[in-house]
Amino acid sequence: MTDISGFDLNKIDAAFIEDPYSTLAALRRAAPVHRNADGSVFLTRHDDCLATYRAPDMLSDKTEAFGKKFGECPLKLHHTTSLIFNDPPYHTVVRKLIAGAFTPRKLKEMERAIERIVARLLDRVEDLGELDLIADFAMMLPTEIISIMLGVPEAYRTQLRGYSTAILGALDPVVSQAQMDAGNRAVVEFGAILDELINHRRAHPDAAAEGEVLEALIFGEHDGRTLTQEELIQNCIFLLNAGHETTTSFVGNAISLLMCNPEEHRRLKEDPSLIGTTVEETLRMESPLQIGNRLASEDVTLPSGTLVRKGTYIHTSIAAANRDPEVFSNPDRLDISRKPNPHIAFITGIHVCLGASLARMEGKIALGDFVQRFPRLAQNGPGKRLGLARFRGWTSLPIRVR
Repeated sequence: MTDISGFDLNKIDAAFIEDPYSTLAALRRAAPVHRNADGSVFLTRHDDCLATYRAPDMLSDKTEAFGKKFGECPLKLHHTTSLIFNDPPYHTVVRKLIAGAFTPRKLKEMERAIERIVARLLDRVEDLGELDLIADFAMMLPTEIISIMLGVPEAYRTQLRGYSTAILGALDPVVSQAQMDAGNRAVVEFGAILDELINHRRAHPDAAAEGEVLEALIFGEHDGRTLTQEELIQNCIFLLNAGHETTTSFVGNAISLLMCNPEEHRRLKEDPSLIGTTVEETLRMESPLQIGNRLASEDVTLPSGTLVRKGTYIHTSIAAANRDPEVFSNPDRLDISRKPNPHIAFITGIHVCLGASLARMEGKIALGDFVQRFPRLAQNGPGKRLGLARFRGWTSLPIRVR
């Protein structure tokens, strides 16, 4: 049995990152509301995590926490300005303005663009035959999609994943000074690129290409309120982070799971109509986002009966919640026809992922087309995990498709 007596989320190591699930299962059984040395708590039960996301007394604002973690620096500016780490009323206004970029019309435009991008990338995969799934497909897909959404010129596109992983990596519980420096550089460099792009689009308001959403962000208005230049820059960085690493990781995680579960892989090849439930199940099994955070603004009693005091920082284990045997039968088994599947990969409550519909669309097209086009897909050597606890994915995954 896994020893959790000395577990502290702020001192996790490479072994936990490689395989967190045995430790999370042990915590869920023995200490589902685990208190870390700094007084924060780590939740591993589905009901507790769900209640935390839905409770009105749980805050997402991290101004104070990020001030302590980062000090005054570009990373703090980014994370305290972007949508995800803010609460109403700012969150409400910015969310409604950004939602204008995800209307049914825009999603339909993006669907057509995604189908073209996937088809072109799969042609390249077929030509290669043997490849690194991450570098040669999974990373290129969101790079192309987000570049279209934000109007990023081709010259900058190869830098996008580096920016995203550097900025997100600084959110991990354990962060080196080198990681902090890389995150700050990424915010500054990508921010400068976006500043130039936004100014260009302001000067050319009718230049939007199919699938581009930058126009809606710049010119969108809610109750007379528009986004300032700084808010535009930081929320465009947020859109990069929200869509790039998670899409890359979803594709890598999903294809890896199918290769490790040949019977489920065969079921999907024989019945493409299962692609919708396959996307949901792979999101449940290997959620790209593994850990969320909230701050209790009042005393809160969790469904498990534990009282969490006002001012307590709460870490929610999405990974553990999505494998809770109280909610999911055979939770460690991949079942691509699983229904119902109440996973929380996209969070819930007022901070539910704004791009969930787009992410599901990307997943169905990319994963479905990949599996149908390459029925002899197989791993072609050991992969390397993304070295982060908050986000789960691969940095490399060698495969062959013929």
